[in-house]
Amino acid sequence: MPYDRISELPGSVRDHVPKHAQEIYKEAFNNAWNEYKDPDDRRGDASREETAHKVAWSAVKEKYEKGDDGDWHAK
Repeated sequence: MPYDRISELPGSVRDHVPKHAQEIYKEAFNNAWNEYKDPDDRRGDASREETAHKVAWSAVKEKYEKGDDGDWHAK
């Protein structure tokens, strides 16, 4: 289920990640959703949604890191 807008992202993203990182997450999730629709393209038995969330978090982690306060901050 791709996201049309950042307001649709899971609460764990909306509540703890800066807006720019939310945009990165949304775009990465949507791209991965399309790229990994074939189960043979995914690792193990991960679902399409699980894979897309993993890719999205990986994209966020390239520019942001989780702080001691539980929120994400630019590196």
